Amino acid sequence: MAPKKSLDVYTLLVEVGRAKGDGLPEAATGAALLCYSAGRDEAEAVRETVQVLKTADLNPLDVTSYGTLSDREAEGHDIGDEDRALMTRALEENAVIVAETSVLKGEQ
Repeated sequence: MAPKKSLDVYTLLVEVGRAKGDGLPEAATGAALLCYSAGRDEAEAVRETVQVLKTADLNPLDVTSYGTLSDREAEGHDIGDEDRALMTRALEENAVIVAETSVLKGEQ
């Protein structure tokens, strides 16, 4: 039997559309959420994130993964101390952390 793969943290950008009770401002058409999600692999991290967001009455439409911390470092991404702390927290708590929310609005 193969040993279980340890958890890693993935950086995910999730676009959400409107849903009843989503808590977004009235004028919003949706939002973009920067999430740090723990998982044994990218697919698990995405599934867990989508499930958590649906539980929060959000409507996930699209997920873009930027990989793990080591993936991002290898690509030269600048990752600040606050983001590293949130990634550590996601790993320690085996959790999904929403690090940033950007409200999207239609053309005005």
